[in-house]
Amino acid sequence: MPLRKDDPKSVGGYRLLDRLGAGGMGAVYRGRSRSGREVAVKVVHAQYAEDPVFRTRFRQEIAAVRKVSGVFTAPVVDADPDAERPWMATQYVPGPSLAARIRDEGPLNRTELRRLALGLVEALRDIHRAGVVHRDLKPANVLMADDGPRVIDFGISRAVENHNTLTETGQMIGTPPFMSPEQLTDARSVGPASDVFSLGALIVFAATGRGPFDADSPYLTAYQVVHDAPALDDVPDLLRPVLERCLAKDPEKRPEPGSLAAEFMAALPESGDEEPSTVRLRAGELALVRTRPAGTPDSGFGPDASSALEPPARRRGRARRLWAVSGTAVALALGLTAYLLSGLGDDGRKGTDVAAPSRWAAPPDGWRPWQTTVEAPAASGVKQAYDVAGVGVFSAPRCAVEGNAVFCAGDGTLPLRIDALTGRAVWRADGVPSAAAEGEFGFSVLGVVDGTVVVEQQYLPSQGGEIRTSVSALDARTGKRLWHRGLNAGQARAHLHGDLVVVPDDDSGRTLVARSARTGAERWTAALPEGQYCDWAGSGTDVPLVCAPGDEPAEHRVLLTLDGTDGTAHTAEAPYDSVPLGSFDGRVLLLDRSEDEEGDAYTRIRLVDTGTGRSTTTRLAHELEGDVTLADGVLWGASSSGRLTAVSARTGARLWTTRTSLEQPSGVTHDPRARVVYLSTASGRVAALDASKGTPLWETLPRARRAENLGRESAQVLLHDGALVVSTSEGDLFSLDPAHPDREPVPG
Repeated sequence: MPLRKDDPKSVGGYRLLDRLGAGGMGAVYRGRSRSGREVAVKVVHAQYAEDPVFRTRFRQEIAAVRKVSGVFTAPVVDADPDAERPWMATQYVPGPSLAARIRDEGPLNRTELRRLALGLVEALRDIHRAGVVHRDLKPANVLMADDGPRVIDFGISRAVENHNTLTETGQMIGTPPFMSPEQLTDARSVGPASDVFSLGALIVFAATGRGPFDADSPYLTAYQVVHDAPALDDVPDLLRPVLERCLAKDPEKRPEPGSLAAEFMAALPESGDEEPSTVRLRAGELALVRTRPAGTPDSGFGPDASSALEPPARRRGRARRLWAVSGTAVALALGLTAYLLSGLGDDGRKGTDVAAPSRWAAPPDGWRPWQTTVEAPAASGVKQAYDVAGVGVFSAPRCAVEGNAVFCAGDGTLPLRIDALTGRAVWRADGVPSAAAEGEFGFSVLGVVDGTVVVEQQYLPSQGGEIRTSVSALDARTGKRLWHRGLNAGQARAHLHGDLVVVPDDDSGRTLVARSARTGAERWTAALPEGQYCDWAGSGTDVPLVCAPGDEPAEHRVLLTLDGTDGTAHTAEAPYDSVPLGSFDGRVLLLDRSEDEEGDAYTRIRLVDTGTGRSTTTRLAHELEGDVTLADGVLWGASSSGRLTAVSARTGARLWTTRTSLEQPSGVTHDPRARVVYLSTASGRVAALDASKGTPLWETLPRARRAENLGRESAQVLLHDGALVVSTSEGDLFSLDPAHPDREPVPG
């Protein structure tokens, strides 16, 4: 619908294009960011913006949607619940609601119904696994996208572990034909089984064009929901028993979403005419399954019913014959279900990557999948994380892997060593000066070299004053301090440059001093440019220092690289807004920001030779969005909506782009041996994609206890000799085998 005269023209930096719909509480618009991304913007009506209770409910809706990140839900990309008129932007899903689809075209056919049922089952699984109950699953809240349904509108949802008093004041909140009996009789008892009831009613509506409890008034409908049997006469015979169980009055008698997937697949078998066969690799053998029609989501819960009921020996024989004929296979994917993700990428290429046995290296001897936290009791040093007072506000820890050890530190996280094979906490080091003193502390692991863990620490005394910065070297085996230096915090922070720790001097901070990581002995010094304030562009040996004249506006910044042998400095200029990423072909690679975009969007690659000062640029074939990582000659751009794009650092050509279901993923971790790139989220979800084609290989379920700190720095994937180590925003740590990511971890 076109915008009305009183509709806003933009909200939160998103230009509004048209109106998608409106309800009693707000309106929903189709919006577009400056980079061209389309979003759905929900804006609260002005009369409710002054209601503190409603604002609280709106914040809860945002929090609920952010908890859930799945293929069949629409993730939040931006929000401001404190604006004059609160608003929330989610991924835009082109397609009508289920209600509009049934109204315009009538009931769904069997194939459409199967896609809908399996997609909604997976959506409920993700919602419930995140600890959320939707409470308003109805046709208007299901969007029919080309690649499967999307569940939207968590406006009256609540966390499973907390009773939401805002929706338990005697009001009937929901939509009666799709509400569960307990929502109408005892709102405090509503749990995940309530969504299963709503799912059953919704599938009846999709199959027949009417609900199982249709009546002339909402009050009579509510009576039927509580007391009468559902009307299922027009439902297909095989589907009826499944829906009867979903619509049971007693929540305890309703099925779990996990078992529903297999029941729906058996009740709605795939059509052999529409769905050609292919080969899937599973647990080291070939198994015949059916591929999905174009745009049909995988159920995400298990093998196709037709192949699951076939005797294994016969199935293997048929698979071998098909393998001999076709000579192709699709890649192994494990996520929740340990099954394939295969389909068209954004560039239209078919995902048919072969997961050869050599892709995944075996984890080291003695390794097992494990899970722990940075708060776990340590065998030595500071044994309990909270034995030290005044550590300060907790934020995401960052970790490094060296050998069979994981070293972590963060704001509120004392440096600690974790056994990478078992997840056991070996030691936890005290701060320097002692973190037992009153004040706030922050720690960061700069790296591990020569049996030494190099740690930077910041300390703010409780009585006030300036932040004190220092660097310490800890013995990697014992956690004992080897040496310690105070730093001048006015200039560059400490930096690990190969096997040297480069720090500003104690006095003016105008000179950098390189010290042995193991002993602290001075190796060389280098002067910083006069009148410039410098800091490192990132971690690693090949990143430059970036220098600028303080707060004064400037057109250019100075890039300064240091020779690790003697500290010889080389400088060159680069535009002020260019973002340095690292070294490529012996030069510093930067990305030039888009002139029309305030956020992270880039249009050109800039290569600067700090030895000669020469600079060359290459225009990107397509604008690159999000957090960008440079690795193996490729720029990997991860957008907040979960899209991953690979661009050649040499030519600027787009290699591929693929959507994942991860919301606000981390930067990319590239494994050149396995030819895989990994993404992770604050909730502990991990995705693996083929590095050369972008084919999704697998995605996992969330593993974090909670996920409150979002963004690129809130999650991390590290490579450990064939295994992965993942850290999350709230201090969870776990290790998994990328060949079998669905295996349950054991406590560390």
